[in-house]
Amino acid sequence: MVHLNWEHWFNIPGFFDAPLAWQSLPTILSGLPLSIILLAICFVTSNIVGVLVMLMQISKYRLLRGIARFYISFFRGVPMLVVLFLTYFGLNMAALPAAILSFTVVPSAFLAEYYRSALKGVSQSQYDSARALGMSYFTMMTYIILPQAFRIVLPSLGNVLLDMFKSTSLAAMITVSEMFMKAKVVAGVNQDYMTIYIEIAIIYWIVCCILSWGEQRVENHLQLYVNE
Repeated sequence: MVHLNWEHWFNIPGFFDAPLAWQSLPTILSGLPLSIILLAICFVTSNIVGVLVMLMQISKYRLLRGIARFYISFFRGVPMLVVLFLTYFGLNMAALPAAILSFTVVPSAFLAEYYRSALKGVSQSQYDSARALGMSYFTMMTYIILPQAFRIVLPSLGNVLLDMFKSTSLAAMITVSEMFMKAKVVAGVNQDYMTIYIEIAIIYWIVCCILSWGEQRVENHLQLYVNE
C-alpha cells in the first residue's frame, strides 16, 4: 500500500508549516465555542438594543430622538477596539462582560439605522390597517410592522452577523480566551506567526461561509411566505 503524506502537499517551507498547523488545530478550535457563544449573546442583545434605539429615533418626543441620534452617531464613529479599551480599562470591567458590552453597543448603532430604513420599506397600508383595527402602537409594531421589517432587513443582519463574528477576534486584545487568543498563544510558542495566522484566517472564513449559508436558508424560507 502506498502511503500518501498529505502534509507534504500542503507544506510550503518558509511560509506554511502544514504539520504545525495540523497539530495546532485542536488547541485553536478549543477557543471556537467561546467565540460562538460571544457571537450569539451579542447578536441577540445588539438587535434588542438596536430596535429600542430605532424606536427612540422615530419617537414623537424630541428628547428621545436626540438621545438616539447621539447614540447612533457616537458608536458608529468610534472604533470597536477603542470601545473595548474604554470598557475594559476605563470602566475597569472584567474581560468577558467588557467584550459583551462592547460587541452590543457598537453593532446596535448600525442595526438601529438598518431597522429604521427597513420600516420605510413597510407599506403605509399596513400602518393604516392596524390603526383601523384599533391596535395600540405597541401591538402594531410588535405583531405587524417589525416582523415585516425583519424580513426586509435580514440581508443586512447577515452582514452584521459576519462582521460581529470576525470582531470577536478583537476580544483577544483584552485577554478573552477565544479562538484568536488561542492562535496568538500557539504562534508565540512556536514562533511561526505566518502559519498560524493563515490557519486562523481559513477557520474564520469557513465559519463565515457556514453562517452565510444559514442566513440564506432563513431568507429563502421567509420568502416562501411572501410568495404564497
